[in-house]
Amino acid sequence: MPDLLPASEPAVRVLHGFVSRDGSLNLWAEGGATGPGGGRGVPRHPFAVPAEALPAGEAREPALLLLPSTGAGPLPSPQVGLPPRRGVRRARVWRVPAVGVPFLDADLAAEFDGRLAPSVRWLIELCGFAASLVRRGRVLPAVRVDGPRPAAWWRPVLIGADAARHATLLDRMPPACRAESAPGAETRPARIGDTAPPVASPAELLTAALERLVDGLVRTRLAEAGVTLADGGWLAALTGEPEFAAPPDELDELIRALDAWFAQAARGAEVRVCFRLSDPREHEPVLPGEVALPEAAWRLEFLLQAADEPSVLVPAADLWRDRFAPLRRWTRHPQERLLAGLGRAARLYPALGDALHTAHPTEMILDTEGAHGFLSHAALLEEAGYGVLLPAWWRRRSGLGLALRVRTREPIARVMRDRTTGLRDLVDYRWGLALGGRTLTEDDLADLAKAKVPLVKLRGRWVFLDADRLAAGLAFLSRGGGTMTAGDALRVTRLLPPEELPLPVTDARGEGWLGDLLSGELDERLELIEPPDGLRATLRPYQRRGFSWLAFLDSLGLGACLADDMGLGKTIQLLTLLLHRRDGPALLVCPLSVLGNWQREAERFAPGLRVRVLHGADRTLAVDDVDLVLTTYATAVLDADALAAISWDRVVLDEAQHIKNSAGAAARAVRRFPARNRIALTGTPVENRLAELWSILDFVNPGLLASAHMFRARFAVPIERYEDEEAAARLRQATRPFLLRRTKADPGIAGDLPVKRHVRHLCGMTTEQVSLYRAVLDDLLERLAEHNQARHKGLVLAAMTKLKQVCVHPALLLKDASPLPGRSGKIDRLEEIVDRALGAGESVLVFTQFARFGGMLAPHLAARFGVPAPFLHGGTPRGARDAMVAEFQQERRPGVFVLSLKAGGTGLNLTAANHVVHVDRWWNPATETQASDRAFRIGQRRDVHVHTLVCLGTLEERIDQLLVDKGALAERVVGSGEGWLTALSTSELRDLFALAPEAIVD
Repeated sequence: MPDLLPASEPAVRVLHGFVSRDGSLNLWAEGGATGPGGGRGVPRHPFAVPAEALPAGEAREPALLLLPSTGAGPLPSPQVGLPPRRGVRRARVWRVPAVGVPFLDADLAAEFDGRLAPSVRWLIELCGFAASLVRRGRVLPAVRVDGPRPAAWWRPVLIGADAARHATLLDRMPPACRAESAPGAETRPARIGDTAPPVASPAELLTAALERLVDGLVRTRLAEAGVTLADGGWLAALTGEPEFAAPPDELDELIRALDAWFAQAARGAEVRVCFRLSDPREHEPVLPGEVALPEAAWRLEFLLQAADEPSVLVPAADLWRDRFAPLRRWTRHPQERLLAGLGRAARLYPALGDALHTAHPTEMILDTEGAHGFLSHAALLEEAGYGVLLPAWWRRRSGLGLALRVRTREPIARVMRDRTTGLRDLVDYRWGLALGGRTLTEDDLADLAKAKVPLVKLRGRWVFLDADRLAAGLAFLSRGGGTMTAGDALRVTRLLPPEELPLPVTDARGEGWLGDLLSGELDERLELIEPPDGLRATLRPYQRRGFSWLAFLDSLGLGACLADDMGLGKTIQLLTLLLHRRDGPALLVCPLSVLGNWQREAERFAPGLRVRVLHGADRTLAVDDVDLVLTTYATAVLDADALAAISWDRVVLDEAQHIKNSAGAAARAVRRFPARNRIALTGTPVENRLAELWSILDFVNPGLLASAHMFRARFAVPIERYEDEEAAARLRQATRPFLLRRTKADPGIAGDLPVKRHVRHLCGMTTEQVSLYRAVLDDLLERLAEHNQARHKGLVLAAMTKLKQVCVHPALLLKDASPLPGRSGKIDRLEEIVDRALGAGESVLVFTQFARFGGMLAPHLAARFGVPAPFLHGGTPRGARDAMVAEFQQERRPGVFVLSLKAGGTGLNLTAANHVVHVDRWWNPATETQASDRAFRIGQRRDVHVHTLVCLGTLEERIDQLLVDKGALAERVVGSGEGWLTALSTSELRDLFALAPEAIVD
């Protein structure tokens, strides 16, 4: 059996649901790591969660589920967070632990610590629909005769809007809900898309599940109410054991009577009574024969409506004039249906009784108090199946809220000031009340206080006023105004839970920068700053905007999270900020793999910055004459006490997702470092869970997002489990002032980006690589001293090849079959690039000049990321080569293609990829450009990112720097390949090949 484990176990747990053929509901989950099942029979799902970790339910045998799979195992669901897999998909049966549940609602789902799959959300919706049918009495007793004995049951009555909702549920049933396989399906693996899958049809499962739910809910309600029917027979079976005994002739008569009852109920609900409420209109035209209404009169009109076509509406006045042609398709006796419906509605809304005293009721004229009474009953009438049409303002009404006005104690200019303002500055504030989007004046409040009915006409608009909320608001206003910090103002208006104030804050206004933050209009009103003179680069417009945003928040002492996509220049924006203002040393913490890159980029773009690297065995921390200290997350943990003893101007985290676990050692360490301001840089602020976002943002602005527990309750659970759009909108509003996220697809960026971007990655070397590099170099210098000049060319070229092999991976030089992970800085960086690209749904080309290494790399990447990684080299037959290219181009899922530089560098069209990685260097720009152009050519619709991996402090970096610095001249000198190196003297070779101290990062 092939290896069934994913490249890495699922990042989060995901709860799934399915319906069995008998209509029972079941749950299972993925997110564990049980390993592949062995032995005979159906294999165990390799990352299914054990039954004891599932929400409480009824024990059952493991389920056999037909799931999308490849040769590597079952495909993880999209919610798990693993990269998608490539390969031929087939439906395969897997054994999973499962539990049965009689009913599923949000509370039961909340017992599971993870995400809810669409199948579970669908089951929750189905259970809600069944509960609604029972609550509204849309059920009838019935008899089943499909078993050995007749059985009593409660059947749903699906007519009108309920029938439409049933059809919607059927259309929206996720395939996972019907994944339980038919007996014997495990012996018939099917290609995805094959007809007649060995599972039940959606209609069969929905019918079985709804009938089972309705019957169970009715019996539960009757039992809770203490209802017991006559002993024995069918009536008793409706509340007790379902099966009963009856003579055949009596059973037949009972079935005919129940069928007739059901048919009559179905016919009677083909049309329904509808109520339409119209608010008073000034100067409302009066038609001939009509009586003008009083100024504050509301009209409640009666209509008859087709249940399955709500647009067919006939006013009662037309019915009494026999003008009901539109309804003839549904009923021949509309007047009787109207009277019967009004009579039943009067039990729910007793005020209708007055209208029924007339022979031909058509409408009711209500005063404002009466209109409020009807509005109070509208939901009850809708729940009972009546049509209710209300004024538009009622559907979108906004409640009473608090309005906050803040004023700084000194004027604030619209431009940036030298003096740092901040969230600790005191501001004067006063509270008010807002209703319907408008702040209420004292006169408004006086009028509202006199109102005896919650419906009030305010400034020409009808609004709904809750008397209790008004009283609470007025009592709160009596406290008066006062002072608070700017940070408290921001926290109160955007983040504070509603229960900590009597009313939600619906309006907040201020002056200058504080007003921009409170209103959420900072993005639109941000003033751009000129880049500092010391910057050796030209910022693109979006980069200048990002720098200005960072500088603005920095001037306030407000932390920022710059979450731009990979490749948009977060590094240059941060370096520009450091040049813009320096009030002390800044600390930047980053992964080991990019430490050298930060050092080189600072030297290149901001040479005026005094930079020190804190890493390695000899770590001396002195910051008197330093602008920027660079260190790694591992060193930050080891030297946490020393770093915490320094007052930093800024603490910056690059790749800030490294502190996504707020309880991890790195997160705990960096939170200890005192700083005037904090900044986080990340291309992935949320990888799996919103708790990761909280951890990052709580670092940049401690306490602003409240506690982790409160954040989870207010945002994470509603959004991740229930896809709560309102909670998501609140979170966007809460984080908008201090989180800036731009992607390559944004309109303001897409047209500004170069068509092809070159990214140089400076990679460190492991101890093993350094040892081998030194050995090769020492051997070369020794041989050069022993042989005459005629032998130098061969010796230098051989050593060059060996040194490049060492830079790629020790296994390449040693020619052994040892594993690749953990032994090469380049491979670590390559995996990061591939991981990000696949996570963004993008494909990657990986070029190497060493065919033997390509044969090692391709299976490693395939196993690491769970995607096919074909390898094209000089020995690949033409037919196989064409098939590889065609499959890669046609595959709609992201993937990886490994190619040797000579065989795959020319003549291929590989526009399915938009990332190109050169693992090792040919040092011929034309050759590398040709290879990169396999992706950058006609037919490519996305920006192409060319990544070159260069070992820090080695001959690779020095030759690469020569290519960068000398430009066209270097291309002419070096363009022919590596032959020019053989003409160098021994001392020149020693300088070029020497290993710099910064190369060692292990």
